[in-house]
Amino acid sequence: MSQLLDTYSEILDVASLICKNGWAEKNAGNFSIKLDFEDNRFSDVEIPLLTSFPLLRNNIFIVTGKGVRMRDVAKNPIENTLIIRINAIGDSYSIITDGELVPTSELPTHLAIHNMIAARGSSERAVIHSHVTELISLTHIPEYCNQKKLNSLLWQMHPETIMFIPKGVGFVPFMMPGSIEIADATIETLKNHQIALWEKHGVFSIADNINNSYDLIDIIAKSAKIYFMCASTGSLPQGLNEKQLQELGEIDF
Repeated sequence: MSQLLDTYSEILDVASLICKNGWAEKNAGNFSIKLDFEDNRFSDVEIPLLTSFPLLRNNIFIVTGKGVRMRDVAKNPIENTLIIRINAIGDSYSIITDGELVPTSELPTHLAIHNMIAARGSSERAVIHSHVTELISLTHIPEYCNQKKLNSLLWQMHPETIMFIPKGVGFVPFMMPGSIEIADATIETLKNHQIALWEKHGVFSIADNINNSYDLIDIIAKSAKIYFMCASTGSLPQGLNEKQLQELGEIDF
């Protein structure tokens, strides 16, 4: 139980920061966390999944509820999230917490990402989706709807970006939210990046815990903010040069 309470405490902190930054208007934004400890609660009611996720069988996740405001999660994460258990096959789930909440409508995308992570055997357990104002703004500029140019800009704006996100951001062209197409594109992007930026919509990030997942978003949001703050003065930023970026990328920390 102490591990679960620690997880709820982390959720409260991150949800509060997302709200403070203005990245979750109305009920925007959602997250999922794969739990690495057992929860003995069960439910006999199974809800079928449209797609099977065999690598997630018997796994347990905390997810945000459908229609839940992030500011409400920040006030009471226990009442505004739920815990689900994937069945022994991977084609349905049960809700093992009490209450009327159902999972976020982005659940299929979250589970597909976790399934991809399981397939490659890496350590990421937390997925965040949020509407980061500065990053959405960048994708309204045609020049930066290009993955290479987008990453070049983000790296040049702030040393931490190249240091902590050396693989850069994966760019996903605009597609209908909730569609199979955007879920597939996001999964492909996250195979090689920890962050996927949806054109004119928002961002997904993956990490070993929810705090680190938030940190990745925070770093690239600051890079975008620096760019816009400089541009607002009428002068485009000079940015870090290639030699500086190379030296930063070689730092062992």
